[in-house]
This record gives sequence, C-alpha cells and structure tokens, in this order.
Amino acid sequence: MSLVIRPEKTADRAAIHDITQRAFAPMDYAGGNEQDLIDRFRDAGALAISLVAELDGALVGQVTFTEAFAADGSPGWYTLGPVAVEPDLQAQHIGSRLIEAGLAMLRERDAAGCVLTGDPAYYSRFGFRIFSDLCPEGEPAAYYQMLPLRVAVPQAVVAFHPLFYGPS
Repeated sequence: MSLVIRPEKTADRAAIHDITQRAFAPMDYAGGNEQDLIDRFRDAGALAISLVAELDGALVGQVTFTEAFAADGSPGWYTLGPVAVEPDLQAQHIGSRLIEAGLAMLRERDAAGCVLTGDPAYYSRFGFRIFSDLCPEGEPAAYYQMLPLRVAVPQAVVAFHPLFYGPS
C-alpha cells in the first residue's frame, strides 16, 4: 500500500465531503455538519491548508487548517480541523500523517501556532497542550488546545474563524 499526502484538488471536493460525513457519523461528539463546514470554508476562500491522503490512488482522508485570530492582533495563528479518515481505515496513522504534514507546512510559513478543540489524549502527541486560561468564550476549556510554534508561550486568546459558527 502506498499512502500519498497532497494538497486537495478541485476534483476532490465531493470525495472530501463524503469521507468527512462517513468519518464523523458514528462520533457522539460530532455535530454532523463537519463536511458542510469544510465546504463553507472552501466556498469563502478560507481554507489555509487542505491536504488529502490517497491510498493506492483512492482518496481516504483529509485535514483542514484555517486562519485563527488572536485577541491581541498577533498574526500567524491557525486552527486544525476537521480531520477525517475513512472509518474502515482509522487507527492506521493516516490522520496522524495528514496532521503532521499540515503542521510541517505551518512551520514552513513561520506560523505563530495552531489551535483546536479535541481529545487531549490524541492531540498531545503532536505537541498540543491545554491552555484553559486562554480558551475563547463558548469553547470547552477541557478540550481547547494550543500548539505554540513561533512563540514559546501563547499570550492571547486565539479564536476560531467566524465560519466555524455558521455562515457569515
């Protein structure tokens, strides 16, 4: 099996939508709109990074990174998510490889850091940590995490792109 990580192409849109829908369907914590969220970001030109995983030529996963906004106006913050992998291929490190490739791209961009809301047990392997004192209002402090890249320690609340909360 040959796994290739690459930027998404226009022709990948429907497959990304379907994979994301299937990947999040069985998840109790999922809102059920993750695939629509990716479409909304794409339609608004707000996808900072969108990578796909191909396994033997078939699309099997995707990760999204969008711009995030620091309360102090400091630039270079991004949000990771959603990340989706075909349900029958989960737990085979495909999602990890997508995330690692995206984070490498953020480092190349000299990003300040990356934020997400997710399982600390999973995302800590990439260096994400809980910064509950910097959690944006309305986000679950136990799951809000930051990965400082250019900065040693984040100093400001970093909020997700407004499109995370619905159409603008």
